[in-house]
Amino acid sequence: MAEEKSTMKAIQYRSYGGGAGALKHVEVPIPSPKKNEILLKLEAASINPIDWKIQVGMLRPFLPPKFPFTPVADVAGEVAELGPEVSAFKKGDKVVGMLNFFNGGGLAEFAVAPVGLMVTRPPELSPPEAASLPTAAMTALQALKSAGTKFDATDKPSNILITAASGGVGHYALQLAKHAGHHVTATCGARNIELIKSLGADEVLDYKTPEGAKLWSPSGKKYDAVIHCTTNISWSTFEPNLSTEGKVIDITPTLKTMATSMLKKLTFSKKKLVPLLLSPKSEDMKFLVDMAQEGKLKTIVDSTHPLTKAEEAWAKSMSGHATGKIVVEM
Repeated sequence: MAEEKSTMKAIQYRSYGGGAGALKHVEVPIPSPKKNEILLKLEAASINPIDWKIQVGMLRPFLPPKFPFTPVADVAGEVAELGPEVSAFKKGDKVVGMLNFFNGGGLAEFAVAPVGLMVTRPPELSPPEAASLPTAAMTALQALKSAGTKFDATDKPSNILITAASGGVGHYALQLAKHAGHHVTATCGARNIELIKSLGADEVLDYKTPEGAKLWSPSGKKYDAVIHCTTNISWSTFEPNLSTEGKVIDITPTLKTMATSMLKKLTFSKKKLVPLLLSPKSEDMKFLVDMAQEGKLKTIVDSTHPLTKAEEAWAKSMSGHATGKIVVEM
């Protein structure tokens, strides 16, 4: 940490609701790393829908733990200071990973990070590319693993449907599914069809067409798994498109999802609805960073915004129309 600097610029909100207009630019003390933590001088942070859903109050009373709150957990930065008992990194190291989700802190010049959720950022990855990976790419990876993909030599080709394939999670899920050798049908808006084809999709559905709304595979295939990255599609729409033991992995499960999932279990249905809750793991982070370094996992950055205009990035995420990831650069 620079000796003369004891405070930093940050973005906070002070209550539930208010959207981008409720974000305040503040000057606050630079935090100090505790045991097994590092202080990062942040270079970039990416916004995920969960960030503004917390602000809306969807996880109250659990998150945020207190107000005022500095949001966002996905970051890339440089190690500025080591907490006690940290040996995995040294000052000056470039890293990427997730901050403690309960504490947030990503929309600021500095943030304290748990060592266990950080990995080295290779020079091949820019800070915006790296900061885009943690939540979105890890969710995509864990969704595919939940569907049965192991990402090793034992994987057999399956038919996979990915909804909202041009979004943050969807564009990673598409590439990871193709890396595993699957046949991928993807849904997106008309403006992103060529992009989704360029990322490897075998078939693309415009979700606004009758066929797209019904999720019909253009080649008549049944899906062994669906990586469901959007909302408001009912089980009755998925069910006829699934193979005998097809699974729908829902990355934004609601109470209705949970109830349907339980009903499928109680009735011993071969077709399953599986709610996915992200479980951050450093080995998954390392796998994704290695793939990105090798050029096997591309990040589509929708837009980048300076910290001084973080509210524009927040509003863009809330609009639901981003292609890829929205990034704030420090």
